[in-house]
Amino acid sequence: MPLFEYECRGCGHRFEYLTRESQSPACPSCQGAELQKLMSVFAAQSSSPAKSFADRPMSACGSCGDPRGPGACSMN
Repeated sequence: MPLFEYECRGCGHRFEYLTRESQSPACPSCQGAELQKLMSVFAAQSSSPAKSFADRPMSACGSCGDPRGPGACSMN
């Protein structure tokens, strides 16, 4: 069952709705049915620590000059 995010066009309330067969979402605040489906991002959990772009070297690759840094190109 997919989980969708909606915004009510009547009152502006944002909410999530777990889609089920033969049921239509309604705003939990005003019970309005004029809804806009929102784009949302998903979250994932990992047992390893998160990596950021700050962990990457800022200098160019010595072999080819790739601006992403050493090891970023296929010449290694």
